[in-house]
Amino acid sequence: MKEYPPASIRNVALIGHSGTGKTTLSEAVLFRAGAINRVGRVEDGSTTSDWDPDEQKRGFSVNLSVLPLEWDGQKVNLVDTPGYADFVGEVECGLRAVDTALVVICAASGIQVGTEYAWQMVEKLGLPRAFFINRLDRENADFSGVLETIRSRWGQKCVALQMPIGSQQAFKGVVDLLRMKAYVGDKDEEQEVPEELVEQAAALREKLVEAAAETDDALITKYLEGEELTEGELVKGVRDGIRARSVTPVFTGSAAKLGGISPLLRSVCQLFPSPVDMPPATEKGETLSVDPAGPLAALVFKTSADPYVGRLTCFRVFAGSLKSDSQVWNASKQAQERIGPVYHIRGKSQEQVSQVTAGDIGAVAKLTETSTGDTLGQKEKAVVLPGITLPEPAFSAAVSPKTKADLDKMGSALQRIVEEDPSLRLGRNQDTGETVLSGLGESHVEVALEKIRRKFGVDLEMGMPKVPYKETITAKAQAEYVHKKQTGGHGQYARVAIELEPLARGSGFEFTNRIVGGVVPKQYISSVEKGVLEALQEGVLARYPLIDMRVTLFDGKDHPVDSSDIAFKVAGSMALKKGAQDAQPVLLEPIMNMSITVPDANTGDVISDLNGKRARVLGMNPDGPGLTTIEAQAPLAEVQRYAADLRSITQGRGRYSMSFDRYEEVPQHAAQRVIEQAQTAQKA
Repeated sequence: MKEYPPASIRNVALIGHSGTGKTTLSEAVLFRAGAINRVGRVEDGSTTSDWDPDEQKRGFSVNLSVLPLEWDGQKVNLVDTPGYADFVGEVECGLRAVDTALVVICAASGIQVGTEYAWQMVEKLGLPRAFFINRLDRENADFSGVLETIRSRWGQKCVALQMPIGSQQAFKGVVDLLRMKAYVGDKDEEQEVPEELVEQAAALREKLVEAAAETDDALITKYLEGEELTEGELVKGVRDGIRARSVTPVFTGSAAKLGGISPLLRSVCQLFPSPVDMPPATEKGETLSVDPAGPLAALVFKTSADPYVGRLTCFRVFAGSLKSDSQVWNASKQAQERIGPVYHIRGKSQEQVSQVTAGDIGAVAKLTETSTGDTLGQKEKAVVLPGITLPEPAFSAAVSPKTKADLDKMGSALQRIVEEDPSLRLGRNQDTGETVLSGLGESHVEVALEKIRRKFGVDLEMGMPKVPYKETITAKAQAEYVHKKQTGGHGQYARVAIELEPLARGSGFEFTNRIVGGVVPKQYISSVEKGVLEALQEGVLARYPLIDMRVTLFDGKDHPVDSSDIAFKVAGSMALKKGAQDAQPVLLEPIMNMSITVPDANTGDVISDLNGKRARVLGMNPDGPGLTTIEAQAPLAEVQRYAADLRSITQGRGRYSMSFDRYEEVPQHAAQRVIEQAQTAQKA
């Protein structure tokens, strides 16, 4: 593939709800442009985009794919993204590499949850956007109904640039409303607009002309004076409107039947903004020139881990050129990187090139320091581009190795998969000792573990993370313990008397010494404290750590021959356990702050569900049109799988964030259940 100037490049992401045919559309576009010689099928696992074994097994995309093609003297970099909510991190990464988003909608299903999320993400990034109403050949396909829903949801700026000829089984092709030509059949043969559609096409075209005219004072004047706008003026008006986000074009067709693909490609090249139209800004707000000869500024938007090749880093060059066999400066990590061969990629295939220039997308292997979201450039003219904002995890799983061999390799394999997918989080719970992998949903974590098994040969299991309960005391108590052991020769002797008292929640643990007259020699006091600290970790109810209490050593006795550090340590430990039993111990559980945003219609159901989870609703606030944010606090034990519950209640339209707030006493009935489970586990 030859090198193209920035003005002749179009970078477009395909986004939208799962199952709307984004991958099928990308396959149709590649075929129509001659980039591939046969059309693959998602069902057969033969598409260019879904080449990963995980995607072929599941029948939907889990990774973004870069799919370059050439059309009418221009290069189009399509970025096919997943539609399933668990893999929205890939969508966020893909959107940072493009200049326009094409939201794909199923003509039969209409606007769905993923469509709304897609719009919100594009709106947040301020990207130009367009719609493609796909699957016109499906039963119950309704172009007019979907178009009206789009316009009622997102305004009159959404205007049709194409309309279908026929629908469902009778679908034959599309009418291009800019050129007023029909394109029929699986080869998009140009014809005149069918007579029976002329009136409808003219009405839709009038809305398009009006939207185009409003982008320019001269055009609106000409339009209001009743003069006909030329095709060139219309193209300019629509192009300017898309770039300014005052016009959102709506295309249509059937990717499976290859209908409407040529006019879509023509519109992408003619109307969508090029990199020159969308100059990048640095983190400091400075605008960069999209000049291949200027200083380099490239953003890494995807990192793949390969057991044979190593890391494959995908980047978008915003300014300058990234040359093979060169040195670049990672401005985000303040590190030098050596660049080997650079590639253009299409799915899993790679084509080596001498350089990747401004506006284009490429890849490089075996970078050591660089990860997703980093900026590559020149050290003496370093700039940092805005990074990639990824959603917070909503699902956590405790991961453990199946065998001893898996244990040895588990740490490095998990680290590599998190580098590949930064929307995953890896951590270790210090209280439970578990390794916890967090993601955007259960499928997200499952796919990550399957990748680890396939790529690195490490077999890991996932389970529900343990709740890090704690224990504390609620009353004062005193305890005395004498550790006495004779074994012939030197024995062991230590007597310890301690006082226990509760402290305010969150105070932690205090050890104080009130020994008078040296009844416990100084060298043994620290041993008593060590014994107490060890006993704290084991608790007295369910072997959870004791917190928020003060232990005071006030009396004791030693033996001139038999006393030792170990004797006083054992005595301190046993005295603590004895005293805690008498100090009315209780179980504590972590309480989480929750912020839950749901459609207004689901507010009552969500609050009712929270009440059943021992949650406290603190308040509700409006959050944009039709949405309410519920602020609540709930025990972690009740909301560990809240992502699935919320998805079920709101049909996937709800979202939430959760953070730790404090520890609180567990109600008696729930505490008894936890204690019984812990005792059963100990016996097993």
